[in-house]
Amino acid sequence: MTTKTHLKSCEETNVTTRSSKTITRRQFLRRNAGVGVGLLVPAIWTPNGLASPNERLNIAVIGVGGQGRSNLNSLSREAIVALCDVDDERAGDAYAKFPQAKKYYDFRKMLDEMDAQIDAVVVNTPDHTHAHAALMAMRMGKHCYCEKPMAHAIAEVRAMTELAREKKLATQLGVQRHTIGNIHRVVEIVQSGAIGEVREVVSWQGGNRGMPAMPTEFPPVPAHLQWDLWLGPADERPYSPAYCPYNWRFWWDFGTGETGNWGCHVLDIPFWALKLATPTKVSASGPPIDPQRTSKSMFTRMEFPVRETLPPVTLHWCHSDQQHPLLKENNLPNWGNNLFVGSKGMLLCDFNKRKLFPEDRFADFEEPAKTIPDSPGFHREWVNACKGSEPATCNFDYSGPMTETVLLGNLAYRVGQEFAWDAKAMKAVGCPQAEPFIRPTYRKGWPL
Repeated sequence: MTTKTHLKSCEETNVTTRSSKTITRRQFLRRNAGVGVGLLVPAIWTPNGLASPNERLNIAVIGVGGQGRSNLNSLSREAIVALCDVDDERAGDAYAKFPQAKKYYDFRKMLDEMDAQIDAVVVNTPDHTHAHAALMAMRMGKHCYCEKPMAHAIAEVRAMTELAREKKLATQLGVQRHTIGNIHRVVEIVQSGAIGEVREVVSWQGGNRGMPAMPTEFPPVPAHLQWDLWLGPADERPYSPAYCPYNWRFWWDFGTGETGNWGCHVLDIPFWALKLATPTKVSASGPPIDPQRTSKSMFTRMEFPVRETLPPVTLHWCHSDQQHPLLKENNLPNWGNNLFVGSKGMLLCDFNKRKLFPEDRFADFEEPAKTIPDSPGFHREWVNACKGSEPATCNFDYSGPMTETVLLGNLAYRVGQEFAWDAKAMKAVGCPQAEPFIRPTYRKGWPL
């Protein structure tokens, strides 16, 4: 019997464990995803007893071009049962490479028709449809891997985080650099107290991407593209290549700019090292605000309160092609994406490099013992979690607050006002103009 046939038979047949409790394979996967902290990947019950922990998941992938293709390839050892994409050209040869997978244009139809065959879903769509796809899947009990940022608006992120927790689902946000050994060492150094109390961090992404040219021509929709489905919950507008397949991320209706594009990767380092959650005060500045297009630069300031024994900290997020003033003031080299400023020194780092300053003070520095275990692989973490192992490292309980913070930077810039942030109520205090950005409305036929 092939694995695919075996999985199908398990799905359709009640499974009796040694304790004589009858459960389905799907119930087992859902149940164990929420209770496996600290355990090895357990074997899965099948009609013939215990199966290998490598028993394949039935996965549906939504969006199979670009980063979606990378995620698909990384999960190809599992059972890919459905592929969904609105663009046949972007999907490329994915359908040919996975001929056993059923092809769809509309993820809603896919989930409705294949509910019984799907264990887990991977969401790789543009930002504005992340939440719609992920929430529908999770409400149906599917484990979820979602590309960053988690969603397009803060209320969407919160809904995804709370639903995953409520249903005890295995989740992972696509912050793939979380597994890099250098980042682990940065976290260990900061948490060891080597640079003292950290009360200020500067995080940045270089470049000046944003403000794409306004479209001037609106050709017919290409035959390979389902434009209405691509728009999804966004307001209707004529097709233009100015929006897709890539520049969507620099239009507010579809994307979250360079802050959303890189923020979750870069801020993952201080969030992890300093145990951050959500800020209490946010402000931002940059070029004149454009209602349609994201900016070429942005500077945000976020204040975080005391966390356990850790002091309050101010986080500066910058998207700019200019070196941050704090690096110039301290005569630091122009590289990296994070600078931790501590009471005993500073740590400059990026994903693959780190250095302590002042150099003479740390000339004989011995790094602390390694405490963060190596990852089995970013996608493997999620697969293992789906099968009952410990939660993946970028599960939504961790990455939800981080994504909310990323989106708060955009929010402060767009409203042009500093505000106190009431995280529990999801409210920018004294800033009513923020509400439509926090809880957006959607096109008819696309309720959240």
